[in-house]
Amino acid sequence: MGLRCGMRTTKCQLLVTSLCVMLLGLSIATLSTVTHYGLRFTLISNISLDSNAYRAIHHAAFYFGISLSMTLILAALLSSAATVRESQCLTAMGFFCFALAFCGLIPAACWRYTHSTEVEDSMMDVYDFVYEEVRRNTSSSRRQELTAIHEAFLCCGKHSPFGDPSNVENKMCPPSQVHNEGQDCLREIQDFLKKHMDFVFSLLGIAIGFTVYGMILTSFLWFSIHFSSNLYRKGKYILRER
Repeated sequence: MGLRCGMRTTKCQLLVTSLCVMLLGLSIATLSTVTHYGLRFTLISNISLDSNAYRAIHHAAFYFGISLSMTLILAALLSSAATVRESQCLTAMGFFCFALAFCGLIPAACWRYTHSTEVEDSMMDVYDFVYEEVRRNTSSSRRQELTAIHEAFLCCGKHSPFGDPSNVENKMCPPSQVHNEGQDCLREIQDFLKKHMDFVFSLLGIAIGFTVYGMILTSFLWFSIHFSSNLYRKGKYILRER
């Protein structure tokens, strides 16, 4: 009796956890798509040179995010099916998907912690490169790229340590923005990425917590189904003719 009550409680918790994990998977897929196809990220990726690390990070983050979201959604679906059908096979597959997602989330969170400024530096390097190219040579393509960055990030130029705007700001920025300290592009890029990466890190932390909880629940459900089926078989006899 106690085993059946414990199984019912585990099944209810696992269904709720599966729903939350599915929502997390959809959120990660949406965030990965927005990050990959968003105007600001796409613009910097298209402008960056092959020697810059941002383009590789940009594509790797998208494919990793989509793979992770699919794994989480699959784990949620398998766990839900295992809960309804009380199948040991489906429960084991759900546990495996949770474990696989966990093995992907931990390195991603560690990379975010140990390489916290790499994405910011690579994006700012792209802006520095375009800015210096326009300052040295008034090429139309670079000027268009610089203008596109200014429009995307709602900024204009970068502040000189001497306090005087360069010819780039004087030519390409509205007069009201030339001396506006809040419109420094390097600062705007850094602030934008810091908020974005903090949100990503928070989402990864929540996903890690739910995957660990999902592994605990699926393993407990597997053992509950296993011992429950053994109890059903216990005491049954088969009569054979002599």
